[in-house]
Amino acid sequence: MSTTILTLEICYEQDVVLTRQMARRIAQALGFDAQDQARLATSISEIARNAFVYANGGSVEFSVDNESPQNFWISIRDRGPGIPNLKAILDGQFTSTTGMGLGIIGTRRLMDQFQIESVANQGTTVLMGKTLPKRLPKLTTGRLHQIRDELDGREAQNPFEEIQRQNQELLRAMQELRQREEELTQLNRELEDTNRGVVALYAELDEKADSLQKANELKTRFLSNMSHEFRTPLNSIMSLSRILLDRMDGPLTTEQEKQVKFIQKGAEGLSELVNDLLDLAKVEAGKIVVYPSQFEVSDLFGTLRGMLRPLLAHNSSVALIFEEPVGIPLLYTDEGKVAQILRNFISNALKYTEQGEVRVAAVMAGNRVTFSVADTGIGIAPQDQERIFEDFVQIESHLQQRVKGTGLGLPLSRKLTELLGGSVWVNSELGKGSTFFASLPLVFPGSAEDSSIPQPTWQIDPARHPILVVEDNAETVFAYEKYFQESKYQMISARTLNEAKQALMMFKPIAIMLDILLGKEHSWAFLAETKRNEATRNIPILVISVVDNEKQVMAQGADGFLIKPVDRFLLLNKISTLVKQDRQQKLLLIDDDQASRYVLKQLLVHIPLDILEAADGREGIRLAQLENPDCIVLDMTMPELSGIDVLDQLKSNRVTTSIPVIVNTSKQIESQEQKFLAEHAVAILSKETLSQEVARVLLREALKKAGLFLDT
Repeated sequence: MSTTILTLEICYEQDVVLTRQMARRIAQALGFDAQDQARLATSISEIARNAFVYANGGSVEFSVDNESPQNFWISIRDRGPGIPNLKAILDGQFTSTTGMGLGIIGTRRLMDQFQIESVANQGTTVLMGKTLPKRLPKLTTGRLHQIRDELDGREAQNPFEEIQRQNQELLRAMQELRQREEELTQLNRELEDTNRGVVALYAELDEKADSLQKANELKTRFLSNMSHEFRTPLNSIMSLSRILLDRMDGPLTTEQEKQVKFIQKGAEGLSELVNDLLDLAKVEAGKIVVYPSQFEVSDLFGTLRGMLRPLLAHNSSVALIFEEPVGIPLLYTDEGKVAQILRNFISNALKYTEQGEVRVAAVMAGNRVTFSVADTGIGIAPQDQERIFEDFVQIESHLQQRVKGTGLGLPLSRKLTELLGGSVWVNSELGKGSTFFASLPLVFPGSAEDSSIPQPTWQIDPARHPILVVEDNAETVFAYEKYFQESKYQMISARTLNEAKQALMMFKPIAIMLDILLGKEHSWAFLAETKRNEATRNIPILVISVVDNEKQVMAQGADGFLIKPVDRFLLLNKISTLVKQDRQQKLLLIDDDQASRYVLKQLLVHIPLDILEAADGREGIRLAQLENPDCIVLDMTMPELSGIDVLDQLKSNRVTTSIPVIVNTSKQIESQEQKFLAEHAVAILSKETLSQEVARVLLREALKKAGLFLDT
């Protein structure tokens, strides 16, 4: 709904001037500033003049609506022949015989709303709108009527005065344009001066860079020469110390033996520093040589295990564990440098771990292998996690006095890894430990064998369900590997789309996890192609990406979407959802107590599960082999076969080894049993939970961890 303020008829040329005058007055009364008043008056007079020239007259109506925000509307109508070339005019492709043909499109630019309708031999209607200033209060109907009365009570201004006012506005506009032109000229001069300064600065920076390069070369040469010079006397000191300690020239007193050992220890520490400095100098000078050769990761781990065993002598509360590498082919790179990288990581972990373990592992990620060294030590603060890779940097801690070091081990490891074509990073949390990673290509880049990298081979475990993971980020692949480690799913990694296509030709996964951005590749075409192919269209595809584009992903045919980083339970539950959406899930309860089985079934009453029951261990093992359930809930205390025995037989049998087991018991578990259950059960629940609601929540969490889909 709108309120009409004024209506004018355009019959004579002076009516066009009158329209301009009234437009200015109304705009002023409505609260528009001087600039908007001029724009409105100019726009309205231009369209009114078109109506007079081309249609011999028309009418103009001024109104204000009651919307929020309010708008000032001007409607100009005529009964002329219409505009035959309206589209060309609006596209700016028309030149008028009486002007430039820019009146209509110029008016459209000056207004907030603009509509024009023209019908042949029936006339043209132009509706223009301008939003009222937001700073002013809303105009009531009473105020609009008051403005209308004020306009009716005023005498029309002399047309010549209006023309004079229009000329003054043009002069002011020209003055503003001239002033802006002068400002632009001044700004260009300043930019030219700045540009000359920048050029001079670049020249100075180049000169400084050359000086720094020369200084760096001198430093490297100095370190290299001094390291060589230090080695000879240090070797002599250590040799002489060994001679004295071996009593080759006679016995030593207790005090003398202690002094010689101090000398020997100091020489060994200084020798370690010299060796690190020499290696750093070689890397920086580009003189270090890579000697690639083929070797097994398991052999490398065996060598490191024997080499680093003496470091554990001073701390028996720390265990050094090497996980057996699985599915990693022969590496073709510099074995000595890989060993040096891992040795630095491990010795560093042992120094800063007071109790717990240091765990060394390796996993495949496409054509790369990612080594990890995880400890349960003091951890590293977030602000220091990048600093530790700088030369001579050592983070202050309460262990600093006990563990001396040079601060060169980690920087050297990073440089050696980059030299071998890899990358290094760390994940750490204060008080909980650190994990250092080194990702290396299977074949040293640039070697003779690099051009003929063997095609990836995948070994499918028949007792587990394969999931194809198409992901090129080594950290993410490592995380997924850990997520699936204790589940019944086997992760098959593909680093590129080409590898993913090869994998689909070799085996059929039960699901595909796909990243959209793979290096320089995009996975959209792969996603569409997989869903079009008759052989693969039914494989559920879960897209996991850092970009939140779920709608586009689902429109392309994906079955699910998650945003990185993804939680382990959320991922396993999502995979289970996609895999089991068309299949009834089976749960086997092995418990000799009928009441306990009844209580569990009541907790699961709202979950669509096919529940099987066994009253003893032997029946449970038989049903597990026959029915292959998705999960087993096992009691610990039963006659004949205990829960430990049942679990041991289930995990020893190839048919049932991958079935996740949840222990549900009222028995007090001993430390030895606790260790066994931690390795073979996905969760341990207590029958003595007081609240039924708490028991239901804990059971649901355990089932999710076991890979069951619980959404009802």
